[in-house]
Amino acid sequence: MCNVSIQQKLLPPDQKNAITVPRLKKPSLDPDDLNSYRPITNLSFVSKVVERVVDSRLVEHCERNRLFPEYQSAYRAGHSTETALVHLYNEMLREVDRGQVGALMLLDMSAAFDTVDHDIMLTVLERGFGVQDHALEWFRSYFADRNLVVSVASSLSKPVPLSAGVPQGSVIGPKSFIAYTADVQSIFIQYSMLHNMFADDMQGARFAKPSNASEITCTIVRCMTDIMSWCQSRRLQLNPGKTELLWFGTPAILSKVPTDIRPISLDGQTVQPSTSICTLGVVFDCHLSMKQHVSRVARSCYFHLRRIRSIRDRLDRETACRLVCALILTRLDYCNAMLADLPQATLAPLQRVLHAAARIVMNLRPYDHVTPALMELHWLPIQYRVSFKLCSLTHSGLHGNSPEYLRNLLRPVADVAARASLRSASVGDLVVPSTRLRMSERAFSVAGPKLWNSLPSNLKLITDRSRFRQCLKTHLYRLAYDTNVST
Repeated sequence: MCNVSIQQKLLPPDQKNAITVPRLKKPSLDPDDLNSYRPITNLSFVSKVVERVVDSRLVEHCERNRLFPEYQSAYRAGHSTETALVHLYNEMLREVDRGQVGALMLLDMSAAFDTVDHDIMLTVLERGFGVQDHALEWFRSYFADRNLVVSVASSLSKPVPLSAGVPQGSVIGPKSFIAYTADVQSIFIQYSMLHNMFADDMQGARFAKPSNASEITCTIVRCMTDIMSWCQSRRLQLNPGKTELLWFGTPAILSKVPTDIRPISLDGQTVQPSTSICTLGVVFDCHLSMKQHVSRVARSCYFHLRRIRSIRDRLDRETACRLVCALILTRLDYCNAMLADLPQATLAPLQRVLHAAARIVMNLRPYDHVTPALMELHWLPIQYRVSFKLCSLTHSGLHGNSPEYLRNLLRPVADVAARASLRSASVGDLVVPSTRLRMSERAFSVAGPKLWNSLPSNLKLITDRSRFRQCLKTHLYRLAYDTNVST
């Protein structure tokens, strides 16, 4: 079926029918507001099988020819929101270390997947991605003559032609979208702005000395104006309600930036700077301290712990452990590489969450010692969970399993001509960049190599990712609990 569909250069009409189910984006949103819903499209099983074949070939073609934007982290193997944020945080810290002040702008598109123009999409695939002949005709058939019905409760609407957009829930749709928006990166590059993208979320940052802070505002305004023009040419629209601005730096540097130049005017609207902003689930504050992020994660974890505690008597230990791992540990571990080298006082709320979770799983009383429970569950303390994530990202970077933008932050000692003959080069050590400020040691390019160099030599030489993670956890478990565990 797959090969027949591709060889015939078309997707059968009966495979283009879709059922769209509107789902509330968040329980707290107004159910009477249509903007509160996200359309989830259910497609036929056969059409998804065909799409997977085409998707694999498109990805292979784009990765081989390096066609995807370097800083687009959505829907790509080895890329994630975490890798995007680790890179962004690293660059922000490194620029602050150079004595600069920065402004971070968050942009979001309105219903981006639903407004994709099919004709423009085909032109982009042909001219920008080299999709031609039979492959282009298949994509033309894929986007043409699509129909959808909306399902609410048990009622179905009449079929409606889908004249624009890519189905949310399809296999090929997400890759098509990042191809559709690929050349927006050229605008960021034109204005020398640090940028990261994840699907329709974009972050752009600009840095300068405090005496030239006004240049940051001017550059961001020009860049955002060009991006808005680009969006109009692609039938896309920026969401002004979700546009956010954060000025960041050390307290001493930020105090030198006049408050009157901090707001930014965009399309007749003034965007006022915030003291903290949340992007892709991580809270950045103006001093890059991560305190507000830690506080937010702790509050979210305690909310779920209270729910689990209310039903704990009805659960066996294994089920309780699974719930805690799914609802608590995942939150503690998300983007925790950005918590490297933070003071113990900052990490303390997360450690208390971990202790509370262990008490619930093991049914401990309030004053029972929690360390034996952590050891029995094989849960690493927060500090060592951060170390585990940092070392895992570093290992992936060294062995080509992470985005290029992270790999470029790691430099083996063996690659430095003057140090290639040293013992540190033979055991796989990395170059640790020098820093001026203590806070800059939290950057991945500094904390990652420093922690990597502290690992045993035999551990650093393991190339298999699964084996490395297994041995790494054993090593960190021994350090955390000062015990011997067989590998």
